[in-house]
Amino acid sequence: MEQFASALLDITSGMGYWGIVILMAIESSFIPFPSEIVIPPAAYLAYKGEMNIYLIILCGILGSLIGAVFNYYVAMWLGKPLAYKLVDKKWAKYLLLSRSGLEKAENYFNKYGSASTFFGRLIPAVRQLISLPAGFVKMDFGKFVFYTVLGSGFWVSVLAALGYFFGENQELLKEYYREITIGLIVLVALIVAVVLLKKLIASRRVSIE
Repeated sequence: MEQFASALLDITSGMGYWGIVILMAIESSFIPFPSEIVIPPAAYLAYKGEMNIYLIILCGILGSLIGAVFNYYVAMWLGKPLAYKLVDKKWAKYLLLSRSGLEKAENYFNKYGSASTFFGRLIPAVRQLISLPAGFVKMDFGKFVFYTVLGSGFWVSVLAALGYFFGENQELLKEYYREITIGLIVLVALIVAVVLLKKLIASRRVSIE
């Protein structure tokens, strides 16, 4: 564990801020690359005074947005039928792409609408694919960018806080990361419940009027 953590710190230190942008752009696209091994090590370097925590968060958000926009336009260009054909190809599994994963992201988008591009950024297995259904339906680009930046900003900030305060103790980081992840899922569920409740109340008011 210590050797792996040390290697991550060396890589992050060597690549600098642009490295964070590039790696987070990859993570935000459909290529499997977890943000958990990008932001926390960089944040720990900020704790040591070798990087700036605010620039790390900014670069993380920028990279996430770049990857999300890439997915958005790819989905818009390919269209839904062709996208599903591609994820059915044998090589798609090497990118951790599957029909079930895409269907999950699309169902999530259809259920929660534009705001799902915010909620989806906080949910594993949905985070990398939520931009695709947004591209399928040609979601308003301004809204897409707004919700993506909001969700990515929240997620990156959480990872940065974990790396900054617990990065030196890998076991402690691992323990709190698991707890924070569970907490995020609960928080997202509560936010979704509030949004749905507001929509239900609004629809009932309209029907009464």
